Amino acid sequence: MNIKNILTMAAIIAGTIATTGSMATHSWSTYHWARTANPMPLIMVDSVTGGGSGATEQWDYTLDQAQAEWNRSNVLDLMIEQGDESRRARKKCSVIAGKLRACNAAYGQNGWLGLASINLDSNGHITQGTAKENDSYNSYWDANPGERENVMCQEIGHVFGLDHTSTDGSDQNTCMDYSNSTTVTGINQHDISQLAAMYNHLDTYNSYDDGSTVGGGGGGTCNAPPGKGCNKASASNSGQPPMGIRMKKNGRTETWVANDGRGGLWIHFLILAPEED
Repeated sequence: MNIKNILTMAAIIAGTIATTGSMATHSWSTYHWARTANPMPLIMVDSVTGGGSGATEQWDYTLDQAQAEWNRSNVLDLMIEQGDESRRARKKCSVIAGKLRACNAAYGQNGWLGLASINLDSNGHITQGTAKENDSYNSYWDANPGERENVMCQEIGHVFGLDHTSTDGSDQNTCMDYSNSTTVTGINQHDISQLAAMYNHLDTYNSYDDGSTVGGGGGGTCNAPPGKGCNKASASNSGQPPMGIRMKKNGRTETWVANDGRGGLWIHFLILAPEED
């Protein structure tokens, strides 16, 4: 996919994002994971720290809370798989084909609190994703403890293909709004209904890892065509996916798009740190 196609696709992305305060459709374009049955048993790889005190040790709890919240949807069956929690692995946070990986690390004072990234195949199906939380802003997390859960919940929601319900500052009682409230830590009925609408049809292949392919460790049958979904060429990409071009900024959120070199796209959602307004 060349730069012209990237810009065309990104324009579609920007044009289909709902940003009003009325909780209109908040799907992220038409992006979703391909699957042949509901609910989808998507694995969330746990590369976050937990078990101690301080901001950097509380991410395990927020991941568990996000799993419980999103499993209220009848189209999702999220399972947590223990991943590498070493500092190096969390800092790199390499994507894993067919899975969602959550990481926290000191990514630097680079302007963002949370970063959700999805990889799309040439059919526009999500094939892998990451949700990163930036420990370089620990003073902010400590001062706003509810934001830790809110941002984790929201970044994971983006990896399902959801956008914000609003970006006008209104509080709609969901982690998927972009409001001035830092106390809402879960989802609402509108999020559940939106997922049901997005995943109401079935696909001809699975783009999540069912355990039978690269990166998997169990039974199951991968029925994706070559180069698609769970039959991607590589279980994990080395290095970091390219950020590409910033296509949209709305308040404290940004959307970036990049070519993945395999006929698909990388799309990134950033939540900016307050001092970067």
